[in-house]
Amino acid sequence: MMISAAIALTASVLMHVLWNLIARHQPAAAWPLWWALLAHLVLLAPWGFYALWQADAWSFSFLGLMVISASANACYFFGLWNAYRHAPVAMVYPLVRSAPVLIALWWLILTGDSLNLMGWLGILISVAGLALVAGGKLGNKERAAIPWAALAMVSTSVYSISDKLATVHLPGFAAIIGFISVGYSAAFIVLTLALRQQTGRWTPPQRLPVPITIIGGLCVGLAYALVIHTMRFLPSAEVVAYSNTGIVLATLASIYLFGEKTHAGRRLCGAAVICAGLLLLAL
Repeated sequence: MMISAAIALTASVLMHVLWNLIARHQPAAAWPLWWALLAHLVLLAPWGFYALWQADAWSFSFLGLMVISASANACYFFGLWNAYRHAPVAMVYPLVRSAPVLIALWWLILTGDSLNLMGWLGILISVAGLALVAGGKLGNKERAAIPWAALAMVSTSVYSISDKLATVHLPGFAAIIGFISVGYSAAFIVLTLALRQQTGRWTPPQRLPVPITIIGGLCVGLAYALVIHTMRFLPSAEVVAYSNTGIVLATLASIYLFGEKTHAGRRLCGAAVICAGLLLLAL
């Protein structure tokens, strides 16, 4: 089981890194998140919805978890989109990924289960590393992104808890795809309404290339479905924390493959701190 979880989490991290590296180099007018959600709903959601409908999992508690997850997903993508309007991905995304502390707190409040001291220390250190990766001198525009990034972070903590609780109702991977597709449908509707309000259009002013759109759709769906699958075996706070390995890989790739040397020393230090925190968490 643990080997399966490790493989699933590794694949999820690699897909997160691939999509984030691609998305950060796309023009804002293309609304990459919108296209990625649309591609997921076209390519993966029908398969997932069919599996979810066939699953013998329906109950009021399951429906409640689905509503919570869908609402939190909509808030997450809305917060993320607004944050990206004010600051670059390299600053916003590490802040959003600081959710494991909140996830562990919610889980403790709801169930009474807590990480051990080493686990808490590992998560706190890894979050400090994320702050280093994201940090730097903030102008007024970048400061405006922080409340939206905080909304996305809190939303991540909420849907991570509800998704963890929903795993006992989801019999297979296809049903997980269906479950997250409900949330992604809600997020797509919210982003489309925001797009309409801002641009007067129902589709973005600029299209993404078809191959990039397909990669985005596959990555945003499969990557998080693999995270939920891993939650079958590990606490949700640990899973989300381990998935932040992707931030480390993306930081290294941006510096050494794409030559983005701005604040490279600080970002590398942050990546090292994240790794130290995750090592403590693993121990």
